[in-house]
Order: sequence, then structure tokens, then C-alpha cells
Amino acid sequence: MSQPNPGLPSSHHRRVACSFRDQCLLQIFQISLTSLNQLKNDAINKLQELALSLSLKCLSFDFVGTSIDESSEEFGTVQIPSAWKSVLEDFSSVQIFFDYYALTKPPISKESLECLVRLASVRRSLFTNDATRSKFLDHLMSGTKEILRTGQGLADHDNYHEFCRLLGRFRVNYQLSELVTMEGYGDWIRLVAEFTSKSLLSWQWASSSVYYLLGLWSRLVSSVPYLKGDAPSLLDEFVPKITEGFITSRLDSAQSGLPDDISEHPLDNVDLLQDQLDCFPHLCRFQYENSSMFIINIMEPILQIYMEKAQLQTGDNSELSVVEAKLAWIVHIIAAILKTKQSVGCSAESQEVIDAELSARVLRLVNAADSGLHSQRYGELSKQRLDRAILTFFQNFRKSYVGDQAMHSSKLYARLSDLIGLNDHLLLLNFFVQKIATNLKCYTESEEVIDQTLSLFLELSSGYMTGKLLLKLDTIKFIVANHTREHFPFLEEYRCSRSRTTFYYTIAWLIFLEDSAALFKSAMDPLLQVFITLESTPETMFRSDSVKYALIGLMRDLRGITMATNSRRTYGLLFDWIYPAHMPILLRGISHWADKPEVTTPLLKFMAEFVLNKGQRLTFDTSSPNGILLFREVSKLLVAYGSRILSLPTATDIYGFKYKGIWICLTILSRALAGNYVNFGVFELYGDRALADALDIALKMTLAIPLADILAYRKLTKAYFALVEVLFNSHLVFVLSFGTHTFMHIVGSLESGLKGLDAGISSQCASAIDNLAAFYFNKITMGEAPSSPAAVNLARHIAECPAVLPEILKTLFEIVLFEDCSNQWSLSRPMLSLILINEQMFTDLKAHILATQPLDQHQRLASCFDKLMADINRSTDPKNRDKFTQNLTIFRHDFRVK
Repeated sequence: MSQPNPGLPSSHHRRVACSFRDQCLLQIFQISLTSLNQLKNDAINKLQELALSLSLKCLSFDFVGTSIDESSEEFGTVQIPSAWKSVLEDFSSVQIFFDYYALTKPPISKESLECLVRLASVRRSLFTNDATRSKFLDHLMSGTKEILRTGQGLADHDNYHEFCRLLGRFRVNYQLSELVTMEGYGDWIRLVAEFTSKSLLSWQWASSSVYYLLGLWSRLVSSVPYLKGDAPSLLDEFVPKITEGFITSRLDSAQSGLPDDISEHPLDNVDLLQDQLDCFPHLCRFQYENSSMFIINIMEPILQIYMEKAQLQTGDNSELSVVEAKLAWIVHIIAAILKTKQSVGCSAESQEVIDAELSARVLRLVNAADSGLHSQRYGELSKQRLDRAILTFFQNFRKSYVGDQAMHSSKLYARLSDLIGLNDHLLLLNFFVQKIATNLKCYTESEEVIDQTLSLFLELSSGYMTGKLLLKLDTIKFIVANHTREHFPFLEEYRCSRSRTTFYYTIAWLIFLEDSAALFKSAMDPLLQVFITLESTPETMFRSDSVKYALIGLMRDLRGITMATNSRRTYGLLFDWIYPAHMPILLRGISHWADKPEVTTPLLKFMAEFVLNKGQRLTFDTSSPNGILLFREVSKLLVAYGSRILSLPTATDIYGFKYKGIWICLTILSRALAGNYVNFGVFELYGDRALADALDIALKMTLAIPLADILAYRKLTKAYFALVEVLFNSHLVFVLSFGTHTFMHIVGSLESGLKGLDAGISSQCASAIDNLAAFYFNKITMGEAPSSPAAVNLARHIAECPAVLPEILKTLFEIVLFEDCSNQWSLSRPMLSLILINEQMFTDLKAHILATQPLDQHQRLASCFDKLMADINRSTDPKNRDKFTQNLTIFRHDFRVK
């Protein structure tokens, strides 16, 4: 049920599904309910299971065609049709699933809960009035209250998880103001609070389920300001206990260690950690003063122990690991609180003072973590988790209190000044930067810490104000002047080599903020030394490991620096530094290492960035030949790589070994061709083979890959169609010079791209087809006779394969009429060009489409086709195209009306 037939377009499947929903689904659901009632006292479990399964399938139906993501447990409101109203307003329809939960054992009982989760998510507009909806809510609360009271079935993990989801649905579909008016609200909220507290204590068992419970409490707390009337919410009584229970349970988990069957440490599971900590801050800020005092009172003794341990010569590793795990949890919790500003019953100023109290403890911890005994523990996992928590705290603190969007006259800085002497942005930035420098110096092997540190460094540098402030700091001046492996050992570690790109991107960004050519040249000295070393290496030694790793690092560094050039001036500094002196090393690298993707990938990615004309940064003087010279280097590089990679035997991992390098090459070429900084006519005029060789090798590389593989690998697909669009737009003469077989292969691939799910690729294919069809119309259909060689070639290709253009037009009409296309404007362009080429082709297609429709609709649909071409003349000028696009929108709407 609700499964698509792969042989049909999605729109056709949707129409079938809607028809099934309207005519059959309610009846099937009623049959399942009747069966459940009749089988209630039956001993045959299998029949009960089948009836429950049928109910669940009905309630899980995709009622409005939103294509539910089945990999996720989450879904929004269930849009049950109005015809189901009487069934769902009947109390027994809900009660039967609670009865079956009580009667059956897992896994059947879990299906009962799944049905209840969906019933709890039914849209509010389905019910006749608020009283009926309140009655429905009362039934749900009574049923869940009974399960909470008895605890029946909750010893089974699947039941437990599903029941937490059921409670979680109360936050999505019902307001606190509705819940508090229910007769049994007081007992229900007390039982939910007790259940939540027990779940928090069972952190090993319930870690993935707690998210739903915290989400419920978070939503309830957030609704308090909007609560009207006298009915008490009772949240003041229960929320502080849950807040304290959560914090205590996290620390207990650190104290007791992890059982053997847990595959991943809770602090390493970023998604689960994020889910829990996204909801929790709302609970803390509900009674912020009390919560913060609780956190401080728990943190102070642990922090004191940690600071004392720093003074020792040696320490018990396992004991220190426990202390670090506890501190990591507390820092994560404080970081999450700072990220969330919403508060109930607490002024903004007093919030900032409390934020300062919590932050001061973390900042004291940072100083202790990098001193004494702790400065020898960078290889320990618990220390790395603590530093990752500190970095998360910095990132959240920065968003609230540092930088371009932060508050300058914040009460927080006054309180921080009293507590630890940090009284403004600059001092705090300096504190952050010192920690960044320490991490980059001391961590050599932890990719996670290095990556998160660099992410923070980049965030601080990217803000205009914070970037300018950073340049005043001595630590930043030191990093900019000494970015070598002697000072930052992670640069030498191959496993961290990807991080080099971010590191150099950030450094270059800061350098370019200063607007100083002298600073740029002095900062590039370490890279210059690497170039000199590589250039002086003899050919016989160029395949050594030292050259390999030097080359990989250098290319990653240069790519980062190139990414930071976002203006003509900054790009010009880099271009003049690299070209022509150091370009030959790229060619040498490709020539010697073409069979090693770990070398060629960073090299080609650097070149792909280097030729990208973003922000018009590649704008050379009118008398400068630099654009042409750059393209010649691109051509040499592509030919060197392409000729070698095509001659190598196929490896097991064909994508990593061959396809990845090829798609980067196609990206390089399409960016260079579309960059608008080269006059390509010059090459043919002066007999220069650079353009022809680059296009030839690109064609050979694309033809070496089966079309099925091109469409299977997403990045390869994007690179291929981006290049094809550029070729059909600006180099159509080259495309038309192919043999008919090759030409038809490429045009056939465009039709496959049109049928794909990616609207961007579909639009690129449409643009390419439009250029081809417009060329045919202007040069052949409207011309006296094909005069240019390109027109002669195209006429020959089409004569040999006359079905290709009608087939493409048919595909375009089918997509527009029968599928949900988001890029109708793009698709309309080639449709007009193809219709104008041969009106008989359009007439035949019209007859074919009408033949597929019911006979009684023919007259209406034929008039739709007539209106499509109303006021359209035989030209491809923009005004005519726009008129056709308008007509097509009306045509599509009228055609699809039942």
C-alpha cells in the first residue's frame, strides 16, 4: 500500500493513490477495526497481528502525497480525510488500540502503540468542534495515564521507545492551554514527570527515547507565557526535578563508565547529543536562577578537583578520565543554554548575569585544561571530548556575545570583569584565539578536535568586525607569520591533511583583510620554500613519499588560499605569485602521479578553484594575455591527466580511481569555458591547439564512461551536464563536428537528464537542447540552405536520426503535463524551439497525446492545444518565448483539470 510502481511517473502514481484513498481506504480501515473487535478474545495471535498491521498501514497512508521519509521516525500532522470523521470521533476507535496493547505481547503490542501515535497526530480541523476534540484528547490522556500507572509492557525496549514517541506527540498536536483544562491533567502530568525521571536514571537503556520526553517538556515550558485562565500547569513543581535529574544522570553515566554493548560514547554521538541538548535549555531557563545554581554547585567541586590534579606530577588516568567526562557534559549543557535565549519569568539583564556566572566557570576550566599535568594528555579520548565541548561552548558564546551581531553593552561583560577580569570583546577574542592556537599546536592526530577548532577559527575570522579585531592580536600575527609544521604539527599529519584547506583559507582571509601585498608575500614564504624544494627534486626522485606528501599538502594549502580570494585585487596577488614561475610543478605532479588519486584529487581541485571566476575576480586588463595563458595551462593539465588516466587499467574502486578525477577535470573545463575571461576565437585564429586539445580530451573522458555510470554518481552527473550545457551554449560548432553516433549519444544523454529528479540538471539539459534547436531553426529551417559547415553537419545528423527531436519534444510535454515539475520556465524554452523546427512534428505529437486520453475529453483538450499556440509567431525572439511560456502555464492548468 502506498508504494510507487517504478514503471509509472510519480504524477500517475499520485492520481491512483488519491483514487484509492477516496474510494477504498476508509472501508478497509473499518474492516480492520471490525476485525480487531471480533478477534479481541480470540487466541489466534496471527489474525490479531494481521488486523493490527492492516490498521497501521491505513493510518500510515500518505494521505496528501508528501512522500514521507521512511528512514525517519518523525512525521508531521496526519492529514486524515474528512470522511473519516465519524469513525475517529467514536471513542471505541481509540480504545481498541489501548485494549490490544494491554492484551498482547511484543511485538504485536508495539504495533498498537504505533497506531496510537498516528491517531494522536490527527489534524485538529478533522473534529466537528473543540468539545469533540477535547473528548478525543481525554481518551488519549486516560489511556496513556493507565499505561503510566501500571507500567504494563514498558519493560520491552521497543514498546518503551514507541510509548515515549506517543507522549512526544502531545507536544506537536496539543497546546498546554488545552491539556490543563482536562479533568485528569494533574495526575497525568505527575505520572509523566515520574516516568521522565525514571527514564533519565536509565540513561543506558533509554538514551534514544529521552529525546521525545524532553521535547514534550520543552514545548510545555515554552507555552507557559501564553497560558490564560486559572487552571494550574503544575510545571513549577515538576520541571526543576526533571532538569536536575537530567544533569545528574549525565554525570552518573560518566562516573559508571560505559557497558560493553554500547558501540559509541554518548559524547561522540553528535546527532543524539544535539537532539537532547536542543530541548533541554528551555527547561533550564524556565527557572534559570535555581537551575544555574544547581549547575554551579555541581561543577565547582569537580572543577576544583581538576585544577588540583593539574599540579600533580602524575595522576590516575581512569580517575582523570571520569572527571573530564563529567566536565564535558557540564560544558555541553552550559553551551546549549547559551545558544537558547528564550526565557520565562526572568529579565534579559538578569539572564545575562547568570550567563556570565556559568561562562566564567567554563573559562576558568579552559585555563586549567591546558596547564600542568593536563597539558600532557592531548592523546587521551576523554581530554579530546572535553576540548570538543569547550569549542562548542565558544561557538555558542560567540553567536550570542561576540562579533558583528552581538550586544556591545551587555551586562555579561561587567560580570565577567568582576569574576575573571575579561571586560570586553577584544580580551575575550584573545582568550578564544589562544585556545585555538593551543589546540592547533598540541593536537596532532585528533581530526575531530582539529576540524572543530578550525571551524571556530573560520567563524571568528569571517565576521567583518571580528576579523578586523583579530588582526590586532599578537597570537594571530604569530599564526600568520609562522604557519609551518614546526609550530603546528598537525600540518605534517596525513590524516589531518584535509584540514589544511580550512586552515589556509582562514589565514588567507585574514591576510586579505589587511590589504597589504608585503604581508601576503611574507606569509607565502613557507609555501615558496616547498615549491623550491619540489622544483629542485630530480625526476628520478619525484615518485618518493616525501614528494608525494609535500605535493598533497601544498595543493590543499593553495586551494584554501584561492578560496579566500574574492576580489580582482586579491586574486591578482595570488596569480602573479604562482604564474608563470610555479605552474610547471602542477604538470610534473600530474605526469608522475596520475595513477594515485590521493595526489591528483587535491591537485585538480586546486585548479578547479583557481579557474573559477566567482565575484568577477578573474578580470585581467584589456591588454593582458593572462586569461589565454591560464587556459593554456588548464589545457596542458587536462591533456596530461586525461591521456594517462584513460590508458590505465580499471581498478576495483572505479569511482575513486578514475571517475572522481574525471569529474573534477570536467568541472575545471566548464568553469574555464564559462568564466568569461578568455576570447576563445584567438586559439583557432593563431593555430593554437590548446582549446581543441582540451575539448578533445574531455570528450574522450566522457565517452569512456557508460551513461548509466554518469547518471549513477551524483557529482559526476553534475559535472558532465554542466560541461555539456556550456558546450551547447558557446561551442556548438565543436559539438556538431562529432560523428553522428557520438552526437546522438550526447543528445540522448540530454534526454536522460531531462527525465531525472534533479531540477537543476533538468534545466541545464533544457538549455542545451534549446541552443541546439534554435540553431537548427535559424540556420536550417529559416535559412535558404545549410551554408556553414556546422549547419551541414547538423542537417546530416538529424537526417540520419530523424526521430531524435520528436522524441525529445514528446518527453518535454510528458514532463510538463503529467509530472510535478518545478522548472517549467526552463522546460518551456526548448519546447518552442522544437515546435518551430517542424510543425508537423507538433501535430503528430498532439494526436499521440490525445489518443492516450479518454474519448469524451478530446474536444476540450484539442482546444487547449490550440490556445497553446495562440499569438505565437515563427521566431525565437525573447518576447515570443515569454508569450509561449505564459500560454504553456495556462495550457498545463487547463489540461490537468479533470
